[in-house]
Amino acid sequence: MLKLGILDQSHINEGGTAMQALANTTRLAQEADKLGYSRYWVSEHHSSRSLAHSSPEVLIAHLASHTSRIRVGSGGIMLPHYSAYKVAENFRLLEALYPGRIDLGIGRAPGGRPLSTRALQEGRFHHGDNYSQQVIDLIAYLHDSVPGNHRFSGILAAPSVPTAPELWLLGSSGGTAGLAAEVGASYAFAQFFGTAGGPESTVVYHERFQPSLMKQTAQSLAAVMVICADTEEEAEILASSVSLYFLALESGMELHYLPSVETAKAYPYTEYDRMRLEAARQRRVIGTPEQVKAKLISMSKDYHADELLVISPIYDFEARLKSYRLVADAFGLKG
Repeated sequence: MLKLGILDQSHINEGGTAMQALANTTRLAQEADKLGYSRYWVSEHHSSRSLAHSSPEVLIAHLASHTSRIRVGSGGIMLPHYSAYKVAENFRLLEALYPGRIDLGIGRAPGGRPLSTRALQEGRFHHGDNYSQQVIDLIAYLHDSVPGNHRFSGILAAPSVPTAPELWLLGSSGGTAGLAAEVGASYAFAQFFGTAGGPESTVVYHERFQPSLMKQTAQSLAAVMVICADTEEEAEILASSVSLYFLALESGMELHYLPSVETAKAYPYTEYDRMRLEAARQRRVIGTPEQVKAKLISMSKDYHADELLVISPIYDFEARLKSYRLVADAFGLKG
């Protein structure tokens, strides 16, 4: 049975506030917990006026305290900005507070523009690209397995607890897939980004996977944008606002909000815009519960995934809740 989780970027609605967006995120996490979704991930983006937060580890603690069953995690922590040791400390604390429910998804992307990257890394000393070493160190800190010849031999990432967060490497390329396979971590592909090569990357991951102290078998998922409604026409209307949002983003004109359907309808699209919208439409799953289910099952096979993360940025929050409920019903999820 295909498992389904949720990725939530906490978009701020046109005319809304960050506090309202965070309240909606909390409510959606609680609903996902009841519906039977497997995990709930929150993202890391910096200096964005359209997204409500930039500290997933803080929000994870809040969401875990307001839910009872669902796994809660990061999608993801942008590791190059931080010390692997500090990330391990943060997530071991979360694991101690909510044992067996914490996911640590990590990525190497900046999660923002060059200005915010410089601010995040101010005062840090870099010696080239050391992401692979950061991942190896992070695993050692999380599992009390720092080798004797390590530069920080004897160090403890407190608190020392008998379980560890589930580690996922997030990527959109074969390079990250190969690293995840080499270290024996789980692998997540951001299909909704629109980056090509996802099925090929997951094949690389599964073919090269090496069992580790974390996992004995490969585990991969893909994050997919889904807009579900009672009718295909309604789903297409609901999708128009996020389509405009990403159209602007791809044009270098980030909106300060997720636009309403009315704003999307009134936008003066050019013929080129409409071509780009249609191209983007092909990588999204939009339609009725039956259409959505068939497409997601097909995509799970393409991506060699036994789990998908569903991201549904719908302006109307009640329609957003309904979209997740319809998908849960279609797949027979049980809370």
